Amino acid sequence: MTAPAPTAIPIPELEELIREGVPLVGSFGITIDELVAGRVRMCMPYKTEFVRPGGTVMGPAMFGLADVALYAAVLSAIGRVELAVTTSMTINFLKRPPPVAMIAEARLLKLGKRLAYGEVLLFSDDDSEEPVAHATGTYSIPPHAPVTIAVSGYQDSNSD
Repeated sequence: MTAPAPTAIPIPELEELIREGVPLVGSFGITIDELVAGRVRMCMPYKTEFVRPGGTVMGPAMFGLADVALYAAVLSAIGRVELAVTTSMTINFLKRPPPVAMIAEARLLKLGKRLAYGEVLLFSDDDSEEPVAHATGTYSIPPHAPVTIAVSGYQDSNSD
């Protein structure tokens, strides 16, 4: 078994970028639990502001978590390219989440020079077996320094 590819951005730098560069979602209090190139696991703590009538976590909070999780997965592979932006994102709400912390697990499925495509599974912190939502999205990647860490872990020997 091969070791996971190293990340192109350290966790503390990425958490700071989320707080300061994406202030609305940064105010959610999201923390990163795991980060490798092309994959991230993060937690959004429970806040009463996230609860909608009916006692469930509201969709906009879950969508924000999914979007920032995919952003983190993209940056974990390409480094600090802050102007990488969402070009499309779709979320399917699968079951009613209780008012508890949410976990997001994002992974890139395709990373090209200009576009990245990935998926995010969202879980309630009290039931990590069954996802409460599934999102897919595409990020546009602006011109930037060459990436030397591939999602697969392959190191390009011609990048020197």
